[in-house]
Amino acid sequence: MRDFKKYDIWQLSHSLTLEIYKLTSFFPKEELYGLTSQIRRASSSIPTNISEGCGRNSDKEFNQFLNIALGSANETEYLLILAKDLQYLDNVIAENKLEKINSIKSKIYKLKQLLTQQ
Repeated sequence: MRDFKKYDIWQLSHSLTLEIYKLTSFFPKEELYGLTSQIRRASSSIPTNISEGCGRNSDKEFNQFLNIALGSANETEYLLILAKDLQYLDNVIAENKLEKINSIKSKIYKLKQLLTQQ
């Protein structure tokens, strides 16, 4: 069994999720059950799926959960772009978060490649 807390991608995605929770607390109240909820669920799905994959018995199963985490990372990326375009996020803050999500996506992809080479 793998310790998910030791994975750099889990740490980064957990940190991003915490940041997104803080940022979305300032979104308009009418977005509470829309964009706020959706971006929180998408971002938290990244470290959640990495964690769940670490608890699986094979690299193949772990890879499957990394696929789901990658999908959630893509969803989070779009929702950050949407929040920026709706002017719920400052451009500088949005760009910072988009850089983080792209770094996470890259690291997930690299880990997937390592798993399939073994």
